[in-house]
Amino acid sequence: MYEPIADYGIIGNLHTIALVSLKGSIDYMPFMRIDSPTIFLKLLDAEKGGYFSVCPTDSFTSKQRYITDTNVLTTNFFSDEGMAELLDYMPVNEKEFNCTVVRKLKGIRGSIRFSMKCAPVFNYAMAKHTIERENDNLLFIPEISFQTPLRLLSNIPLTIKETEACCDFVLNESETVFFVLEATHNKKQRSANIEEFVNLAYKATVGFWKSWISKSKYTGRWLEIVNRSALTLKLLISYKYGSVIAAPTFSLPESIGGQLNWDYRYTWIRDGALTMYVLLNLGFYDEADAFLEWIMHQCSRKQLQLMYNVDGESDLDEKILDHLEGYRGTAPVRIGNAAHRQFQLDIYGELMDTLYIFNQMARPITLEFWQYTLRQIDFVIENWQKPDHGIWEFRKEQKEFLYSRIMCWVALDRAIKIAENNSFPYPVLKWREIRDTILNDIYKNFWNKEKQCFVQYKNGAALDASVLIMPLVNFISPYSMHWNSTVKNLEKELIHGVLIYRYGNKKRLDGFSDNEGTFTMCSFWYIQCLAKAGMYDEAAAYFERMVSYANHLGLFSEQIGYNGELLGNFPHALTHLSLIATAIELSKEKHLRKKTLPPDSEPKMK
Repeated sequence: MYEPIADYGIIGNLHTIALVSLKGSIDYMPFMRIDSPTIFLKLLDAEKGGYFSVCPTDSFTSKQRYITDTNVLTTNFFSDEGMAELLDYMPVNEKEFNCTVVRKLKGIRGSIRFSMKCAPVFNYAMAKHTIERENDNLLFIPEISFQTPLRLLSNIPLTIKETEACCDFVLNESETVFFVLEATHNKKQRSANIEEFVNLAYKATVGFWKSWISKSKYTGRWLEIVNRSALTLKLLISYKYGSVIAAPTFSLPESIGGQLNWDYRYTWIRDGALTMYVLLNLGFYDEADAFLEWIMHQCSRKQLQLMYNVDGESDLDEKILDHLEGYRGTAPVRIGNAAHRQFQLDIYGELMDTLYIFNQMARPITLEFWQYTLRQIDFVIENWQKPDHGIWEFRKEQKEFLYSRIMCWVALDRAIKIAENNSFPYPVLKWREIRDTILNDIYKNFWNKEKQCFVQYKNGAALDASVLIMPLVNFISPYSMHWNSTVKNLEKELIHGVLIYRYGNKKRLDGFSDNEGTFTMCSFWYIQCLAKAGMYDEAAAYFERMVSYANHLGLFSEQIGYNGELLGNFPHALTHLSLIATAIELSKEKHLRKKTLPPDSEPKMK
């Protein structure tokens, strides 16, 4: 009843997204904004969730691919009766807050019998609706006022069956059938010729994505997977607001049957800043500019919090939808996220690192923005020694986490560099003294002498893969004895080939004991560390192995399960941005030029 998470592709229009299965079914779609209630939710409840399916009625196989350098998805169906091609896309109208899905089905060979069923369920399957016929089209009208009615259009007759639209038809060779599902704020029928609209929208959508990705500066060895990851990240950026969401889904489990099912449809300062960091390195300056403008607006109102709605509001109260059974029966199904109230110090480091790169690669930041930055650094100075919930957002217990302490150091270090590069006024001696104090504190209190490695939190003993960030932010040399010893411990306890578990605790610090998968972002961090230590060949081989864990379209979720299945919310921004960062690192000239050192003099990490 539930398709594997890996069996989905994603389409979108910079306002919202939809997930399309290998069987031609849209099983998930927020409406009309990515953090809004859904109209299709079969992904989280096979019976109640609603879907929009176009697929053969007889036995078939299928393949999916994207039209090169676009987010236009193609699903090809193969059966004994013939072949057909389904195009799915959402027209991109950046200026208009719209929501339109186009599904265009074309017969390639033979004759295949198809069935279409459009069964939306409004407000997370909690609101009823009615259907009205509008000439040859159908209107889905929800009983709640805050969700917009839907119009379904087609070039073949549609049938009403209770609260669903359906039709069965035979698709012959060279014939084309299309379905358009659009939001409508009133009952006025579209006046333009619908077939003409479909064809023009296709050309415009393909043109938009090809034009956007052509701005990328990456020309390295892994161009195809880097472009796919960049296009995926672009789908997670709101054109209207400039914010970036962590993932477009909610409550996809980190372990089947567990409780780690969270809503990721929000903007974490960390995830957004890191996304902009890699997009800047690819040459996408407009997205970074819009995100920093969004950040400045948040800073102008009050002290930054961990995460926000897409529009910058902070009302993210967590709720459980107990009427839904969850993916493969994994409950609870949560919307909202209580983590927005958490205290996490690392966000200032990621933000300042991105701001530093923006200042270097895009344009100098303004003095007005610098004034907002000073407030954030003052906050870090006052609070860097406090315990927090950490990057993994442990809910019940706060510690002085190593990752948070490192990013506090990054915040001070990058702020100093920005100030000096722009001749901005800042308390030179104070900032430098605190930066150095943080560094000394890390070496003194986070180094476990018995294990000879850096550990998860102050004076602790557990390992944590987030330590891999140390050489990536230039906190430590990848040739350091401290670092080599730490990596040996990680490889012994957390690393399995190239797959890496987040931490060595038998139970999470918040009491959850879910048997979660390996964390894919950490694997890409590890590969970058290998490359920085001069182990290019091994790093490149590991990168190829990690890419093979993506689904058939090059998409990753948050984690990889014990049997290799994709787990967690999908697709996952942190994973895709880390993939891009790794490819960029591996493509640097220092790694590609011929080695001059003899083999036995090269640095070793193992």
